[in-house]
Amino acid sequence: MAEQPSSPASTPKPTMHYIQATDLQEFVTQILIANQTSPDHAAIVAKCLVAADLRGVDTHGSNRIPSYMERIRQQALDPTASPTLRQITPVVAQVDAHNGFGFVAAHTGMARAIEIAQTFGIGMVSVKHSNHFGMSAWLVQQALEAKMMSLVFTNSSPALPVWGGKEKLMGVSPIACGAPGGGVAKPLILDMAPSIAARGKIYKALRRGERIPSDWALDGDGNPTEDPARALEGVMLPMGGPKGSALSIMMDVFSGVFSGAAFAGHVANPYDPSRPADVGHFLVAIKPDLFMSMQEFEERMAYLYRRVVESEKMTGVDRIYFPGEIEILTDEKRRVEGIPFAAAEVAGLNKEAERVGVAPLKVSRVQ
Repeated sequence: MAEQPSSPASTPKPTMHYIQATDLQEFVTQILIANQTSPDHAAIVAKCLVAADLRGVDTHGSNRIPSYMERIRQQALDPTASPTLRQITPVVAQVDAHNGFGFVAAHTGMARAIEIAQTFGIGMVSVKHSNHFGMSAWLVQQALEAKMMSLVFTNSSPALPVWGGKEKLMGVSPIACGAPGGGVAKPLILDMAPSIAARGKIYKALRRGERIPSDWALDGDGNPTEDPARALEGVMLPMGGPKGSALSIMMDVFSGVFSGAAFAGHVANPYDPSRPADVGHFLVAIKPDLFMSMQEFEERMAYLYRRVVESEKMTGVDRIYFPGEIEILTDEKRRVEGIPFAAAEVAGLNKEAERVGVAPLKVSRVQ
């Protein structure tokens, strides 16, 4: 989901540096290539990261580059690895990422799931030995571009306690799904974590010197905290109590246990360069016209969209949005105005560029 302000109203608004999406994508691509990534793979990774920046999911965008590059330098991630694909049944395949970029492995997996679904109506691909793949919504978008419905699961490093526990065990593992819209209706793009907030928002607040809401996380002593540094020493809190906890376990079953990847708290943190992450993913593509014509499906989606956004509003609400619609509008705005970065974030990215002789980021304006 698009980022919402995490700092109190009294906190001064930081000066932001705006970067055009095309400049950012070229910049990220060149850093990746300079760090042994093939041009084809670099283009996939850069496109996915910038897609997150455009949608307002800044926690999963280009600011991840320094941590990814550190993992490459420490040989915890292999930028030269190419995923291999094995067909299991006519409708099921598995991808082995070989510790390469999660973006590349997941892109390969979804492409195969779509191809299978075009023939058989549904395609399922499991991915093992992978890495963090950023925002899940880009995989939903990949399916939407092929006019497919989709389910996207992944597991992740420990950040949540199971309900009733106090240690980090389950990941803040997102569940995502999508379906094409119809007419003026926006497509359904759901991408959400089972925690009150994504863990990346804690890292973002730390980078920007911001506080966090006190109901997001507990510190190392088990107390609510507004300090992102102390929050990272503790645990995230699941949304809906036991419901969020159960969702995180479900993600681990389908993405970790089922795939042969790490699970049960053994996935490495993407900010920990000491060992391979061994993330697992679970991807499904579905033809929308299995039970009716595509026209009827789109008409029904358009009706659902209207019913949702035109429903009676509660007091204080100006507009009701369909899942993913805020991010679509943010994308449209940022393609025109540029993508905002704090000065510290620009400095961090430029430091990576300097390491490998890539030109610094082009800032279109400062505000």
